[in-house]
Amino acid sequence: MRLKDRVVMITGGAQGLGEGIAQRLASDGASIVIADTNGEKAEAVAADLKGKGHRALAVKVDVAERSQVQAAIRKTVEAFGKLDVMFNNAGFNKPVPFMEVDEKNFNSIMRVNAWGVMLCTQEAARQMMAQGHGGKIINTASIAGRQGYAEFAPYCASKSSVISLTQAGAREFAKHKITVNAFAPGVVVTPLWDGLEQDMIDKGVIKKKGEFIDSFSSSILLGFPSKPVDLSGIAAFLASSDSDYITGQVIMSDGGMVLV
Repeated sequence: MRLKDRVVMITGGAQGLGEGIAQRLASDGASIVIADTNGEKAEAVAADLKGKGHRALAVKVDVAERSQVQAAIRKTVEAFGKLDVMFNNAGFNKPVPFMEVDEKNFNSIMRVNAWGVMLCTQEAARQMMAQGHGGKIINTASIAGRQGYAEFAPYCASKSSVISLTQAGAREFAKHKITVNAFAPGVVVTPLWDGLEQDMIDKGVIKKKGEFIDSFSSSILLGFPSKPVDLSGIAAFLASSDSDYITGQVIMSDGGMVLV
């Protein structure tokens, strides 16, 4: 119960990695806010957590709309009295061949994956500063932020932005005892990856399901792609007091795909 009495908001928390993080942090004692564009799924996850005896709240939010993020934080404080940890996990990918990337594709990905992280960091930090006892901001980066892949260049650009924003935020908020860190998964078996593969089939980049994940996974030193449960321990560490002396860092969590 090392997260007892901590209030954690997880954007993109209604499925995949975000839901896995929510389940782990709740089991460690945290009160969980599931913030997602899919309100019905967010409600379902929150209901599941409450059914297990945990404290949970669902809020529907577009992380790239400031008024919605502000409203989500207000609801969090109304329900639980404070906000201790913000997990900027929401993100998506829409892969197209490099030479077919257009302004709409590029901007839609950057809007959520980069601007959404910037905006949510600002608003979470504003709340934490008002509370006056510090806090933690944790960002979901990616191996795609460490090296580029031609199949999804805008996504790589967005995750590089997440890494830079993590470092910039750490410098900005250290004086307020707010740490800003990130973790960088590699291949994670989630609905996001399923959708990515289907998009690539539709674009003719690959021929069948499983082809791309198998190809990508071949470079994982540990020999297998991760599941959300494999990353939830890192999330719990970053959300806990065990990581209080860490800020501005990106923890590679990819099974040994990218060695930096």
